[in-house]
Amino acid sequence: MDTLTGGLRRRTGIPRRGAPVPLLLPALVGLAFLVLPLVALLIRAPWRSMPELLTSAEVWDALRLSLVCATVATAVCLVIGVPLAWLLARVEFPGRGLVRALVTLPLVLPPVVGGVALLMALGRNGVVGRRLDEWFGITLPFTTTGVIVAEAFVAMPFLVISVEGTLRAADPRFEEAATTLGASRFTAFRRVTLPLIAPGVAAGAVLAWARALGEFGATITFAGNFPGRTQTMPLAVYLALQSDPEAAIALSLVLLAVSLAVLAGLRDRWMTAS
Repeated sequence: MDTLTGGLRRRTGIPRRGAPVPLLLPALVGLAFLVLPLVALLIRAPWRSMPELLTSAEVWDALRLSLVCATVATAVCLVIGVPLAWLLARVEFPGRGLVRALVTLPLVLPPVVGGVALLMALGRNGVVGRRLDEWFGITLPFTTTGVIVAEAFVAMPFLVISVEGTLRAADPRFEEAATTLGASRFTAFRRVTLPLIAPGVAAGAVLAWARALGEFGATITFAGNFPGRTQTMPLAVYLALQSDPEAAIALSLVLLAVSLAVLAGLRDRWMTAS
């Protein structure tokens, strides 16, 4: 029994004794550093006036716009991000490492820089935006569509990374067996691979949606901050902080609740103790 218990401890990583003080103290400081601001937000929240603050027309407009834009941006990420993840995971081609680095670049790129890059590419005088305006009369900056574009730009790497990791973990022999039985590669992907990686796609979509919902820098740079048209919840928080701090706290709590809901939805994937 002792041998079995010791083996289980080694496999599960459960320590036999308490953590050493030189590690425990910094760990507690790190935990307090992350948790204290959230606790302070809850303590300073104007709970009595919360219903009034959250039922104003401006808040509902910002919330509605945020939910719609984040959902559409996530759909865009799914349509183009899942095939991109499959390409990176299943196809060998020259420069694949460089392509993967470019795909993940928005993760580390400052959001404001991303917004400037979108303006240079899709603005009215941008590399592509000029043609869109001249040929089709389409203008993306400072529109609701521009919000969706900015959110999809910063959110898609989360989806691609999640789906690519799931594809690499999935056994490719099922897909190969389907092709040997006469199915095309697209049919094998749609009928065999996609159901296998569905949990990874769902997790990536949730992460992308949460990232899109909280996007600020690229949105305000590329789409502006126009109430009812481009003002999402993060932009409403920024604007309220300058004139009405209580409203800013109330809006922040809404976004905090959404973030907690996302973590709760992913608890089986990342929050289960090993």
